[in-house]
Amino acid sequence: MIKSGTPTTISWQQTRSRYALVFILLCLIAALSLTMGAKPIPLAVVYDSFFGTALHPDSIIVLESRLPRTLLGLFAGAALGLAGALIQALTRNPLADPGLLGVNAGASFAVVLAVALFNIQQPAAFIGFACTGALLTTLLVYFVGVWGAGRLDPSRFILAGVAIGAVMHGISSGLVLFNPMAFDRIRYWNAGTLDVRNLDLVLMVLPAIITGSALALLLARPLNALSMGAELSVTLGTRPWITQAFSILAITLLTGATTAIAGPIGFVGLMIPQVARWLVGPDQRRILPLTILLAPILLLGADIIGRLLVASELRVSIVTAFVGAPMLIWLARKQVRT
Repeated sequence: MIKSGTPTTISWQQTRSRYALVFILLCLIAALSLTMGAKPIPLAVVYDSFFGTALHPDSIIVLESRLPRTLLGLFAGAALGLAGALIQALTRNPLADPGLLGVNAGASFAVVLAVALFNIQQPAAFIGFACTGALLTTLLVYFVGVWGAGRLDPSRFILAGVAIGAVMHGISSGLVLFNPMAFDRIRYWNAGTLDVRNLDLVLMVLPAIITGSALALLLARPLNALSMGAELSVTLGTRPWITQAFSILAITLLTGATTAIAGPIGFVGLMIPQVARWLVGPDQRRILPLTILLAPILLLGADIIGRLLVASELRVSIVTAFVGAPMLIWLARKQVRT
């Protein structure tokens, strides 16, 4: 069961003020993402690139590189954060996230199969394979988690996800190593990056992310009821299996679409729901909207750090891992103590 150190008496006025502060921070991070990089670009040039009549020479960098990168950071961050919040609410375990449950590995495995066995080269075609892989992996992990127990066991759910994810990752690595052409096509994507340089690809995954996000927000109230236990949620008028099924669908859309375009990026779905829960309490009606604002801050912030630390750019997945690994250790130790 998820436990929170945040009082449950946070008023809606306090919640709104925290939403406003987080939104302002998100706008600042997005502006930094458009201006900072190997070549700093003044904010005035960014403004002229969007609204000016005469384009600056650096406008090409803004429009063709940093704009798609920033938009992908916004959408992918929100998607990964929501997917993590849904999994944590569904399993009632704060250690759950798409990476730990093997969902990212399943999406990656499907993309590797598409490249290695079917010679798929168009990034747009990755979306269907990634969503299919995410769905099948989520269902497999879910059924293993409930197999023989008659109910969802959070501990078994996590163990099943880690085991299945490791197997899929191992098979993916083997396929790529034995297929040099597949390795060459996959290695950049597999590192996890926001540097897509193609606005059309970002817009292509947008419908799946918007659909998954809307579905996640609609599930907030049923997830609150489900957190009290399946039997009690039935008395409150909720059908647990419907909530679980639509949660799995939302997780599949959010994780599959994001992994298809940005590659596997871990730990965002682990950390952000924890921060949201700490700021606004355990109510999913507050956690999920705040997660949409908080997660892009982490992802864009990690991307900016990666651009500035290394001349050739450090991949965003590496930066989030450096932040997320200590967070995971701290949460695990906290769970043991409680």
